[in-house]
Amino acid sequence: MLSKNEHKLITSLRQKKYRIQHQLFVAEGIKVVNEFLNSNLLLEKLFCVEDYYQSISKYKPKIISEKELLKLSNLSTPNKVIGIFKIPKVSITKPTGLIVALDVVNDPGNLGTIIRLCDWFGVTQLVCSKDTVDCYNSKVVQATMGSLARIPIVYTDLKEYLKNSNLPIYGAVMDGKNAHSSTLKKEAILVMGNESNGISSEIEKLISHKITIPKFSKTNTPESLNVATATAILLNEFKR
Repeated sequence: MLSKNEHKLITSLRQKKYRIQHQLFVAEGIKVVNEFLNSNLLLEKLFCVEDYYQSISKYKPKIISEKELLKLSNLSTPNKVIGIFKIPKVSITKPTGLIVALDVVNDPGNLGTIIRLCDWFGVTQLVCSKDTVDCYNSKVVQATMGSLARIPIVYTDLKEYLKNSNLPIYGAVMDGKNAHSSTLKKEAILVMGNESNGISSEIEKLISHKITIPKFSKTNTPESLNVATATAILLNEFKR
């Protein structure tokens, strides 16, 4: 049975300020939790329903009822297990390989997908502006499907970070050079902008290579690609 303090802690971690205060985040579901258990992330507490206990018994989870799981879960269909993990301490590393930088990406689903893409394409670090959605938001955690454990993610003053970088800085803009015919460096920073407004003007001034994904449609719609979709296409171009 769940204690009042455990219930309070798990529900409080839905809010960013408490995640920061406790340096903890919540993960739900068999796939995501198992990915984290098999990673370098440090486990704080683990809870599961009785019929799943044997699958993860070596981690000594606390058994809770289906009713308790339902109360705790952020998922529409709760899935057997909830884990509380420590937020890893990540610092900006010496730039090597391809780095993705996000300028005020707000949607949790977009960020989660971008983290999965970074994992797939071997991105060495994901650098986020301070006003990008928190990567330990429960919706982001679920959307990463475990990739969160494998991608170093830092939140920083993006303008200062780019100003101090010696790498070529590519930015996805509407009026840039065709990405398909551009020479893309293996060691570089790719900046992706906000869902509605794109890259902010102060960040755009720091971009050395403006690139775009050409549109083949003859109509005026759609106006632009979803930021996660655009990231997938551009990462593929960098890695070709």
